[in-house]
Amino acid sequence: MSHNVHQVGIVGSGIMAAGVAEVFARGGHHVMVRARSKDSAHALIDTVKRGLDRNVERNKLSAAEASDITSRISATTDLGDLASCDLVLESIVEDLSSKVALFGDLDAVVSPRTILATNTSTLPVIELARATNRPELVCGIHFFNPASAMSLVEIVRPVTASQETIDTATALVASCGKDTVAVRDDAGFVVNALLFPYLNNAVRMYERGTATIEDIDAAMKGGCNFPMGPFALLDLVGLDTSLSILETLHAEFEDESLAPAHTLRRLVSEGHLGRKTGRGFLSYER
Repeated sequence: MSHNVHQVGIVGSGIMAAGVAEVFARGGHHVMVRARSKDSAHALIDTVKRGLDRNVERNKLSAAEASDITSRISATTDLGDLASCDLVLESIVEDLSSKVALFGDLDAVVSPRTILATNTSTLPVIELARATNRPELVCGIHFFNPASAMSLVEIVRPVTASQETIDTATALVASCGKDTVAVRDDAGFVVNALLFPYLNNAVRMYERGTATIEDIDAAMKGGCNFPMGPFALLDLVGLDTSLSILETLHAEFEDESLAPAHTLRRLVSEGHLGRKTGRGFLSYER
């Protein structure tokens, strides 16, 4: 049996956090987003507003509906303001030590009944559960980018999670019009465990000189009917996030084919992270 979630907390200030905030607010939930600074908090709210305004311009939402959604989102820089939330979802940097530290902090400030969830794309949820005094109330709720457009969410169950926690997370996501799949807490879960070997192999194919980046993307779009090619997708996900996912998969499965390709590592070291920086494997106007 699940329990009702009225107020959702989100920790993070990036594009994913903004997208997830919009999803929950569209589902009728009050959302409190904790950002690191006032500037990033305001920027997150502005990102949500701009996205909703585009939907109004395209006649997908009325102005009144957009205003109603925005009114359900608040932002703060104080972690303590999440104390009254029924569920808190973290969406910070894909780094295990950072997430473990955050879960310890959250455990100390929220209600003993609050569910703590992670939007990690591949890191072990069990390690976050062990950082708290509520391991039965910790799970993964993995959204995909862009969260407002992608229909699927992975509900990740570590061995410590209770059935009520999983049921509550599943019901919450379903109330926002998203589809869910139940996933065991294995590295990469379902989607990334299958997707990233393909993306890594595309980079290695380019390094071998088989074809250009543009032609590999065109081949996979035209030959497999994919909506975008592997390099465009890597840039959308973020090359730093992609590198982190591959490093986790490589460490977990000890498969050399999962070792991140050299060009991916180089671009990340140079600060070229994809769309969010204006340049990755491809270049983007900013």
